[in-house]
Amino acid sequence: MMRHSFFLAVFLGLYSCSTKTDNIYPEKRTVTESVYASATVQPDSLYQAYSSVVGILDKNLVEEGDLVGKGDGIVQIINTSPKLSVENAKLSFELAKENYNGNAAILAAILDEIEASELKLRNDSINYFRQKNLWAQNIGSKLEFDNRKLAYELSQNNVSLLKSKYQRTKKELQTQVKQAENNYKTSQTLSEDFTVASKIDGKVYALYKNPGEIVNTLEPIAAVGLSNKFMVELLVDEVDIVKLDLGQRILITLDAYNSEVFEAKLHKIYPRKDERSQTFKVEAIFIAPPNKLYPGLSGEGNILIAEKEDALTLPKEYLIEGTKVLTEDGEVEVITGVQSMDRVEILSGINENTYILKPK
Repeated sequence: MMRHSFFLAVFLGLYSCSTKTDNIYPEKRTVTESVYASATVQPDSLYQAYSSVVGILDKNLVEEGDLVGKGDGIVQIINTSPKLSVENAKLSFELAKENYNGNAAILAAILDEIEASELKLRNDSINYFRQKNLWAQNIGSKLEFDNRKLAYELSQNNVSLLKSKYQRTKKELQTQVKQAENNYKTSQTLSEDFTVASKIDGKVYALYKNPGEIVNTLEPIAAVGLSNKFMVELLVDEVDIVKLDLGQRILITLDAYNSEVFEAKLHKIYPRKDERSQTFKVEAIFIAPPNKLYPGLSGEGNILIAEKEDALTLPKEYLIEGTKVLTEDGEVEVITGVQSMDRVEILSGINENTYILKPK
C-alpha cells in the first residue's frame, strides 16, 4: 500500500511539473504580420503570340530559348484562304471605279439630267418674266400668269434637287471605291504567306506548333517575354487581399534555392478574383533577384503588412476564443494587435508580470 502511494505521489509531482512548464509570462519581442501566398516566377512582359489568319505552319523561324528583336519573324504560315475571294474583291473594286469615273458612270447620267433641267429652267424663266411684264400692263389672264410662275418655281426646285443628288451620289460612290479598294488590298495580303513577328525585344519561351500543323486564330503559337527581367506572380486568398497595398515588402523563397530568402516589392494587384481558386493574383518585382531564373520556378511568398518592435506578445495557442487568456485569477479579456504566424501582440488586459495558464 505504501509502495502504491509512493508511485502516485511521484506521478502527481511529475504531472504538476509538466503542466507548470506550459504556463508562461508574456514576452516583449518584435512581431511581424504577413500574408502568405504561393509564388511563381515569370518573365516580365510575357505574352502569347497568335496568328491573324488560318493556315498551315510552314516552318518555325526560331527555336525555343532564342533571343528575338521587335519585328523579327517567329513562324511562317501558308495561308489557305481561297484565291476566289481575291478575284471577287478585285471585280468589286473595278466595278466601283467604273461607276465613279467610267464611260457609263452614274454621275455622268445625273449631270445630263442637271443640264436638261437647267435648259428647261431658262425657258420657264423667260416665259415667266415675259408673262409677268404683260400682267403688270393688265395684258393676259391671271391663270396664264400663275401657270408660268408655277412652272418656273418647279424648274428651280428640280435643278436644286438634282444638284443635291449629284453631290450625295458622288460621296457615296467615293466611299464605295475606297471600301472596295481596302477589301481588295486585305484579300491580297491574306492570300500571301503570313509571318508572325515578335512584338518586343525578348526571348522565345515556347513554340506550340510544329511544321505541317493547322494554325487558327484562336490558339497561341508562341510565348515571348523579356529575357533579362523577371517578376513573381503571387496568388493571395480572398480574405487577405484587402490587407495589401502597392510597395509592401515581400520575402520570397524558391524551391530551386532551398532556404535562401529574396526580397521583392509588391508592384501590381489584379482586381478580379479567380472564381475557381478563390484567389487574387498580384505581381512583385525582385529587389535583388537570383543570378539565374527560369519561367515557372515555384516557391512561397510572405507579404509584410505590419511590423512592431518591443511588443508584448503571447503564443497564439494561449488565446481563448481570440479575445481572452487564462490567468491564476480566471479568464481575462485582452485586446490584440499585430499577429504573426505563431504569436500575437497584446495591447491591453495583461502585462509582463501576468502569469498565463495554457488552456486545456
